Amino acid sequence: MTLDNSRTIISLRIKLFTATIVLLAYLAMAYIIRLIKFPLFGMNDTAWTIILIGIWIILAFMPMVLNYQFFSYSDEGDCIIIRYFTAGIVGGRKNSVEINKTTFSGYKIKTSFFGFIQSLVLFQKVQGGVATYPPVYISALSKEEKAKVIKSLSLYAPPV
Repeated sequence: MTLDNSRTIISLRIKLFTATIVLLAYLAMAYIIRLIKFPLFGMNDTAWTIILIGIWIILAFMPMVLNYQFFSYSDEGDCIIIRYFTAGIVGGRKNSVEINKTTFSGYKIKTSFFGFIQSLVLFQKVQGGVATYPPVYISALSKEEKAKVIKSLSLYAPPV
């Protein structure tokens, strides 16, 4: 099975781009061109500016606060392969985890921030015991995608 959440990440980036264009257009029309007449819907220009900047900040920083990551999963062949990187305004380093199916010893799902942040921790048998991989954040996956990944991982080893 192969799976990735590229559509979700692209959707987030398109929303941020659209919000940026709307904010810049509003600022230009309200303050530079003076095309918008205030009060608009009973609020002055300062209130509208604060509201639009607040919406932009939420859209810009939500992926970073909730640890949204691009996530690609494949269990075809002899290895379980997970590729991931941070999907916020500032992209992170691209990472990859490859675990042979015969040495895969389990996984753990961790949740935090009232269940909004979820991470997947993988374990692998090594000569000296069990190695623990750093968490891979799966907050940006849909419920169906999470269920598919968990079902696939459970085929090779139970949760820890």
